Amino acid sequence: MLYRSSLFLKLSFLLLFLVVFLSCSKDEEDTYVPLTAEKGEELSGGGATSFNFSAEAFGFAAPDLTFDERLTFGLGNSFFNQSWVTAPSSTTARDGLGPFFNARNCSSCHFKDGRGRPPEFDGEISKGLLMRLSIPGKNAYGGPREEPVYGGQFQDNAILNIDKEGEIVVNYTEITETYDDGTQVSLQEPNYSFAGLNYGPMAGNVQVSPRIANQMIGLGLLDAVPESTLLGFADPSDSDKDGVSGRPNYVYDFATESTKMGRFGWKSNQPNIKQQVAAAFAGDIGITNSLMPDENCPTTLDCDDIPNGGSPELPDKTLDQVAIYASTLAVPARRDYDDPDVLKGKEIFNQIDCAKCHIPKMETGPYPIEALANQTIRPYTDLLLHDMGEGLADHFTDYEATGTEWRTQPLWGIGLIEAVNGHTNLLHDGRARNVEEAILWHSGEAEKSKNAFKALSKEDREKVIQFINTL
Repeated sequence: MLYRSSLFLKLSFLLLFLVVFLSCSKDEEDTYVPLTAEKGEELSGGGATSFNFSAEAFGFAAPDLTFDERLTFGLGNSFFNQSWVTAPSSTTARDGLGPFFNARNCSSCHFKDGRGRPPEFDGEISKGLLMRLSIPGKNAYGGPREEPVYGGQFQDNAILNIDKEGEIVVNYTEITETYDDGTQVSLQEPNYSFAGLNYGPMAGNVQVSPRIANQMIGLGLLDAVPESTLLGFADPSDSDKDGVSGRPNYVYDFATESTKMGRFGWKSNQPNIKQQVAAAFAGDIGITNSLMPDENCPTTLDCDDIPNGGSPELPDKTLDQVAIYASTLAVPARRDYDDPDVLKGKEIFNQIDCAKCHIPKMETGPYPIEALANQTIRPYTDLLLHDMGEGLADHFTDYEATGTEWRTQPLWGIGLIEAVNGHTNLLHDGRARNVEEAILWHSGEAEKSKNAFKALSKEDREKVIQFINTL
């Protein structure tokens, strides 16, 4: 009888275990929700999305442009890619280069409408890296105060028979970042200097800010996002105490002679695309225009006798055509957006709060270019300034942006930079050689998210990077 009672108890416990086990498994099965992509998630630019992922991926016009807008796009593209020549010349519509400049055309820095990179060796011709210069204080418009001799931007090229301003020198120091699991990653910390200054020394208190030319996609869509939407992302006093306090920059609009919210440039220092284009023509190529009418010339050189291409050198009609071209470049669609590993990487991206600054989704509002209006877009930015810490600091104030603040970089198109431009250099000066290094340079308001990334397993880190590279 004792044996039978013991056997009965054992069988009862076994039966109870099976019932509980099967019930838990059934509950888990019922509550498990597989990760799925959102409807339309692949349409990064909404209706202004393209589906070409080749080396030309950044160069397509947004679908649904009108016939006239497509004609203007083509004309703007022509001026964007053409090389400007020294005045006087037989091609009066395309002369006026310099006398000092960084590049002969827009596409030298934005090759195939893509992203520049720092030089790979001493003496390499610029591939999209330039140096902004200032001294402490503000100019008459509230912007950076120009360096007294070389102005607001250093030009490392000049027209024939004119000495260039000098050369930009970049050296790197290798530093090590260590993950929580002990894995080490080597980062390169840049050091910038100038050599062969031909017009005298710079001010002793000069502030230098390196800037890399960015990919051109989706600019008009970002311009079409209502200001109220962007201000809704801002939390300048960190009222919710999450450590993230994005804020807008307010800058001078030369066309309206008023202060506007900045959206474009590494520190959101331009209020609209037209002024961004005008500043690039003047600063990068030396082509004056109605918004930026002054020639770049060191103050120790008399440039009055140097021939130019007119005053201004760029007609307003051409400036408008290039601005419309820059506004209407389509955004490539996502790839592998429904892959399980990519979806897991996306989930982790959100869990570690990367999406607090890299806002995944927003709506455009009414806009003069109808194809860009009222679209659901996925740029992964808030277009606001954030303190990124001392490691990325340039100590260069730009209107209200401090020396540690940078605009949140839109992530759309990031995974196609290598296909278009043959490199994966990221951040404002190209120091990061890939997405992983870019994440590890984050600090300041992003310190918590970076540390959370460092605490992930190797497998989960790779999934986050895989997700980002689908954008």
